[in-house]
Amino acid sequence: MLNILIAGQKWFGASAFLALRDLPGVRVEAVCAPPGDRLASQAELYRVPVLHKLNAAAMPAGIDLIVAAHSHDFIGERTRQRATWGGIGYHPSLLPLHRGRDAVRWAVRMRERVTGGSVYRLSNRMDGGDILAQRHVFIRPDDTAEELWRRDLAQLGVELLCQVVAAHAATGYQHGARQDDALSTWEPSIDRPPAYRPDLLMIEGPKSPARPARPLPAGLHPWLVAEAEHDPALYASLAA
Repeated sequence: MLNILIAGQKWFGASAFLALRDLPGVRVEAVCAPPGDRLASQAELYRVPVLHKLNAAAMPAGIDLIVAAHSHDFIGERTRQRATWGGIGYHPSLLPLHRGRDAVRWAVRMRERVTGGSVYRLSNRMDGGDILAQRHVFIRPDDTAEELWRRDLAQLGVELLCQVVAAHAATGYQHGARQDDALSTWEPSIDRPPAYRPDLLMIEGPKSPARPARPLPAGLHPWLVAEAEHDPALYASLAA
């Protein structure tokens, strides 16, 4: 029997919980989720213990594998060492591309046509561990990040996590493929302006939304001007 702890939240965490608990040879021993979250509520229905903070001291005994399912907390090395086989997580990109929290939004914003999801071994590098499973999906021309996540990437993540956890339950520790850091990209948070991506300067974006008629002051760095073209609030603050 493979004993797992699921750390996550929201729809993705709750859906992963329901799918993983039904796998043969797998037992969900505990979950870690914010108070009142869907994952916490789902676990309570099945009388599975719920933690609200995950660290080495809080880790239950006898956990074989930590499964990160939309967990925004970094799971440190000491915590991972308390599990027999460490931890795995899902990232909605074709790693090593688009590491970071806004992977889906950057893929859409950069008008890419293919993206995907990856299950990887948790390590001391954010989104940088060995890849255990990966699959691609296509981005439609009119997709938003929310549509792409809900239609394809969220369900893909549940399927890939089930695939990897089932393999651990059936044959033991799974070895992955090392990521090629020479191909990696890191995406800053779009919600923290300015989101500096020099490569976006080479992309002809869509028509900018309506903004004040006042021009931007001369002498601004080109990347700041490019960000303002896509962010009316930033444009207004610079033009004021």
